[in-house]
This record gives sequence, structure tokens and C-alpha cells, in this order.
Amino acid sequence: MSNPRENKSKGKASGKGRDNNRGRSYAKKHTPAKKKTLQQKSNPDEIRLNKYIANSGMCSRREADQQIAIGLVTVNGKVVTEMGYKVKLDDEVRYDGARISPERKAYVLLNKPKGFATTTSEGKGRTVMDLVANATASRIRPIGRLGRNSMGLLLFTNDEKIHTKFTNSKTGVARLFHVELDKNLKFEDLKQIREGFKIAGKEISVEDISYIDGSPKKEVGLKIKNTGNTIIRTIFEHFKYDIIKLDCVMIGELTKKDIPRGHWKHLTEQEVNNLKML
Repeated sequence: MSNPRENKSKGKASGKGRDNNRGRSYAKKHTPAKKKTLQQKSNPDEIRLNKYIANSGMCSRREADQQIAIGLVTVNGKVVTEMGYKVKLDDEVRYDGARISPERKAYVLLNKPKGFATTTSEGKGRTVMDLVANATASRIRPIGRLGRNSMGLLLFTNDEKIHTKFTNSKTGVARLFHVELDKNLKFEDLKQIREGFKIAGKEISVEDISYIDGSPKKEVGLKIKNTGNTIIRTIFEHFKYDIIKLDCVMIGELTKKDIPRGHWKHLTEQEVNNLKML
């Protein structure tokens, strides 16, 4: 015969178990559901402004925040003081007035052949950008211009300080050109070009001009700081000469040594430092 106390005890135990199940069921049904937090997906094309500045090498992120707060940073022409502000890689960001880039600085020297336009625009036929397309992932652009039929050294970089240095006509970097004319250059014309003269009231000056040893008098070396080649043609047209060949053979201390026509090279750290010190 079964023990009534055991049955009673079992009943209580069994009942207790059922009560617990009902409690858990009730609690499960009536517990407030946890709200799902929506995580915003980061846009790979955007970057925090302080990181953009730090990547440019101007300063650290913490220092960048300080500069942003006091209004030294503009994005697309507008002052931004908001912390955490995000920019796109193609936005124009300026730090204390100078445009900066978050990309690694690249310096590419090309020995340009004839038949390529010096432009970054599409739809212009063959351009110098085609020749340096595989040089770097950084968005480099040429400094100055060489005409489609001109040849020689052309420097590409995304370093805005170097661009500014080269394009300043007073403190710019001199380039040496080998110029071949349609006829011999008269000594009096050479002397006047060297001493400076005016065209339409505008003063025209060069660093130096001289005949090339061992070559006809129609071949000269011309050193000038202006970054375009239009001014060179203007100079000789003023004295009634046509340019047959124009070849940039030096930029500062950079030469065409070991760079065949149509090829390029990355500047060494020493070459970059030398350019910055000019």
C-alpha cells in the first residue's frame, strides 16, 4: 500500500512544478520585448574630417579636432566646426587655407613623348594621364603643361605644397628646355631675351638662355620658372622665330637620366626633399 504522505508530497511537488511552468509561461508572454538597435552602415566613401586631416600628414587627430573647433578647416568652401563631421574623398578640404588630401603623397616623373596632351580631362585623345595610369593609386595631376608636340620632363603629384611652389612665378622651380628653332637665333635677340623685354606692356623674363655647345645656333638652352610652354612660344614668336622642337630636359635638379621617352619613375625620398628645399 502506498504511503499517503509520499503521495501528498509528490502531489505538492508535482503541483509546484506546474505552477512554475505557468509562471514562466506568463512571464515569457508579458516580458517587454527588447528593442532592436539599428546600426547605421558606414559609407566607405566617407571619412571623419579629423581622420582625413591626420591622414594628410598635417597633424594628429586630436590636434585636428582642435583646429576644426577654432574654424581653421573648410569643406567645399564652408567652415566646419562640427566634431565627427564626415567628408567624401572628392570633397575639397582646406587646412589653414591650403588644400589637403588624405592620400599617400606620390611624386612621379614622366619623360613625355610627342602626341600626348597635358590634361586630366577626358575626351582629349591621348593624354599624359594615360602614360602614368599605373604609376600609383593616388590621384596625381601634372604640374604645368607641355604641348601635345612638346617632349620631356613632366612632374605629377598630389602634394599641393609642391604644386603651389611650382606655379608661383616668383619663387617657382626653374625648368631647362632644349629649344630648336626654324633658323639661327641672332645674338642680339638672344641678348634681349636674356636681359628681359616687354610684350603688350607685360614684362617677360627668363632665368637664362644660351647657345648649345657643338650645335647650330638655332638650338638653344632656355631656363625659365613659368610652368607653361605657351610663354616660350610667345617669346620666340615675338622675335619672328618658329619652334621646331621643344624638350624639357631638367626640372630643378631632376634630369631625364634612366627615364626612356614615354616612361616614368617615382622620385626618391632624397629627390623629394631636394624639391621641397628649392
